[in-house]
Order: sequence, then C-alpha cells, then structure tokens
Amino acid sequence: MPILILGTRNEKKRRELDALLAPHGLSVRSLADFPEAVEVTEDGATFAENARKKAVEQARALGQWVLAEDSGISVDALGGAPGVYSARFAGNDATDEANNALLLTRLGDTPPERRGAHYTCHVSLADPKGNIVAHAEETCRGRIATEPRGTAGFGYDPLFLVPEYHRTFGELGETAKSLLSHRARAMRRVAPEVVRAILGEKS
Repeated sequence: MPILILGTRNEKKRRELDALLAPHGLSVRSLADFPEAVEVTEDGATFAENARKKAVEQARALGQWVLAEDSGISVDALGGAPGVYSARFAGNDATDEANNALLLTRLGDTPPERRGAHYTCHVSLADPKGNIVAHAEETCRGRIATEPRGTAGFGYDPLFLVPEYHRTFGELGETAKSLLSHRARAMRRVAPEVVRAILGEKS
C-alpha cells in the first residue's frame, strides 16, 4: 500500500487526517514514525508558505510523499491575530490553555457581535523529490466565546463558537468537526488530487 506521511507529530491532527485519507487506500503515517524527520522552522508570513515549506523539506529529507498543513485562528477584533502565530501566541512553548487564556484576556469585554473569527487551513502535497503537486486552502467562520466550553478537539476549539449550532468545536465533538472544520474542508478538497498523484504513480 502506498505510503503518505502527514507532516505533523500532533496525534490528534494525525487522527483527523487519517480518518479522511485512509479510506482511499493509502497507508497514512506521521512524522512520529520517522526518527529521521527534520525540524522545520515555520517562519512563513502565511499559512500557505509554512505548509509548503514543511511539505518540501520533509519530503526531501525522507524521500517520501508528504502532506503538510498549517492552520490557525484569526480574530477580527485583533486585526487578524494570532494568525500564523496561533500555536505560539502565548510563547514558543505555549500550551493550548495558555493560548486560550491570552486570547480571552486580549478580547476582554469585547461584545459578541465584535468577536468574529475564522480558522484557516492550508494543505500542501510534496512528491518524494520535494515538488509541490497539490494544495488547497479552506476556512471556517465563527465567533470567540467568552469562556472555554467543551473538552473535545484541541487548540482554540473550546473557544471557537459555531453560530449555526450555538456550540463550540469543543462541545460539538469530532464527528461534527470532521464535517465543518477548516481542516476537514481543505482535506476533502485536496484528497482527490492526493489520491490521483500517489496512486497514479503506482498504476
């Protein structure tokens, strides 16, 4: 079975992506399975730049197909912050809890109508030589709650309120998130190209 390496060591992300891609006949692994994987500095100005960089550098290092993604949350009232700095909003070694706490502090008593936000996810597929052969970007619009709600998901999910459901991703859980989230939308969009690129090479 052809191997596709997901450019992440985040187990929760790996499970999300595995559920979307495994049914297509690909053996999905993560960087945690490859000690020779390199550390990539995410210094791009956009999610697209970071995703491309991670895919290209890991593919060249491992000689395998690599699908990398970069994602984060942008809050209207904060001028689009934290954006590409979402994972390290509260510092380079920040926990999800610390990032969420800082976001709530920054927003303070901002009223609900001004707490709009969106998640963005950019995914890039690199062939074993490090050439980008497919990519996609999707968003998911919502609002920042005034306190964490729910324990599902990760990152800012306990604060990201989906207005149509009046619940956060932390409350909605994995099933709903697999349909609605920025990552799920980007993966559904790029999946046919990934399958064609990898399985087409094997046929």
